[in-house]
Amino acid sequence: MTRKEELLKDVVIKFAGDSGDGMQLTGSQFTNNTALLGMDLATFPDFPAEIRAPQGTLPGVSGYQLRFSSHPVFTPGDACDVLVAMNAAALKVNLTAIKKGGKIIVNTDGFDAKNLRLASYAEGENPLENDSLSNYEVIKMDVTKMTREALKEFTMGTKEKDRAKNMFVLGFLYWMYNRDMDSTIQFLKDKFGKKDDILNSNIAALQAGYNYGDTTETFTTTYKVEKAKMQPGVYRSIMGNQALAYGLIAASEKSGLPLFLGSYPITPASDILHDLSKFKHFGVKTFQAEDEIAAITSAIGASYGGSLAVTTSSGPGIALKTEAMGLAVMLEIPLVIVNIQRGGPSTGLPTKTEQSDLLQAYYGRNGECPMPVIASSTPSDCFDVAFEAARLAVQHMTPVILLSDGYIANGAEPWKFPQSADLPEIHITFKKGLAEGEEKYLPYKRDEKLVRPWAIPGTAGLEHRIGGLEKQDVTGNVSYDAENHQHMVKIRQAKVDEIANYIPQQELDAGPEKGKILVLGWGSTYGAIKTAVADLLEQGHAVAHAHLRYLRPFPKNLGSMLRNYETVLVPEINNGQLVRIIRDEFFVDAKGYHKIKGTPITRGELLEEISKYL
Repeated sequence: MTRKEELLKDVVIKFAGDSGDGMQLTGSQFTNNTALLGMDLATFPDFPAEIRAPQGTLPGVSGYQLRFSSHPVFTPGDACDVLVAMNAAALKVNLTAIKKGGKIIVNTDGFDAKNLRLASYAEGENPLENDSLSNYEVIKMDVTKMTREALKEFTMGTKEKDRAKNMFVLGFLYWMYNRDMDSTIQFLKDKFGKKDDILNSNIAALQAGYNYGDTTETFTTTYKVEKAKMQPGVYRSIMGNQALAYGLIAASEKSGLPLFLGSYPITPASDILHDLSKFKHFGVKTFQAEDEIAAITSAIGASYGGSLAVTTSSGPGIALKTEAMGLAVMLEIPLVIVNIQRGGPSTGLPTKTEQSDLLQAYYGRNGECPMPVIASSTPSDCFDVAFEAARLAVQHMTPVILLSDGYIANGAEPWKFPQSADLPEIHITFKKGLAEGEEKYLPYKRDEKLVRPWAIPGTAGLEHRIGGLEKQDVTGNVSYDAENHQHMVKIRQAKVDEIANYIPQQELDAGPEKGKILVLGWGSTYGAIKTAVADLLEQGHAVAHAHLRYLRPFPKNLGSMLRNYETVLVPEINNGQLVRIIRDEFFVDAKGYHKIKGTPITRGELLEEISKYL
């Protein structure tokens, strides 16, 4: 049988099925295999909030989108070249996201009468039997039947055999895209090495899927994507929460401070707790608290004791932490508060992404309670932002809020990880005792950065009062004096504002220094803005892109940068939060573009919006 190989530059695949079909595992394995081959990639996992969502229903669809390319990519793609649909609901939910002429690989067993009814198709309507898919190349496979046939020698129940369906599909795709299966076989051995039946059945299903593609005469073409031309170095695939955990460990090593995490599990932040708990050999201490308040107050105690202290959560948990956040501000001790944002309010959309907690980070506490706020923009950027959040916290003696979101946290991309020697030291100065001529320790006596000293409990002569009541300036005694309270409120704000002198100036990511439009972004809008602006620059438009890491305080030159453009457009996955702060801070008539659907802004949507102002 003669087959041809077609060379492709860019491919977007989406795996979709029930939450029990293993689509996240399938996607992550294909991603890891892709990363090992040296292609650039971006991913977007999308899954329901329920642990086991209602089978066969539209809300129960779990998806994993992967884009891989021989060229640099910054988003997981607007539309799919290939959709793997394990049932009728998966097809219906994702049909609008497939390019015309794209491939749809369907498990025909998932299109029986029951599945069609659960997916809300009309009685007697089956998209595999009418002309509704005529614009696509449909590859029909009875994955369930072929998986069971491949595993007929195994003494397992039908339910257990059906769990290997995702491996059959993965094997077929490995064949289609000219991959070997070694990385996934090794993964299975590591995961199921002591469970022979599960291990061998998954490997058998994987190989059966590959062989199905290799021996079926109707498949005449395989595809290949070359390595991406990337900066030389050693890369690994990294997810946002992983990178954030590693950044905190690096900050601990470079500051010489033991790392303590006090956390309560919450989607989508829990993986940081999971990852950090694996690094006890780096002196990392993790505490899974009984609730959010215990989590942050344990971290405050660890900070008071001289640790690099961190607490992690998402929007609802941050709301519960707010009183203790005020305590950390009053104490003026270092603390990194990580918010992996999700859809809200209340429980909201636990597994969907949003950028809706910026105003909460700015203003969401009682009293005048200022904190620095910084945000990550990509999965790999989480490492640098976590490292920087730790630096700001310990060098400026303040809690720092780090904003990420579900899209960044669960997404993956190649990461050229730094060597330890290339990371800067984080210099820490503890007060060791009373200085010559100093009769009494003054815990709120400040340096040129308005920072008070960090004194470890038990240090002779440095006993001092702590608590949430207002402090008298310099002495730290409890004070109800009106003039002192106003002074302390002002000085706590001035300390945060002073940080602007110790962070970089804002730079343009792309585009002219003066022009028609500046697209100003923060957080996970980075990839969509970068690709949209690059397209418009190629067309000759005077459009620029700036992306903010430092949200409070802003870089000192941001105001002058904004005034160099006729229009400032701020795309956000919320109802307009940064745009309000920009208008208030700089008196610039910034325009907002708001998407609040639990999914990222796409390049196409942004191009359409920017075009309105050209």
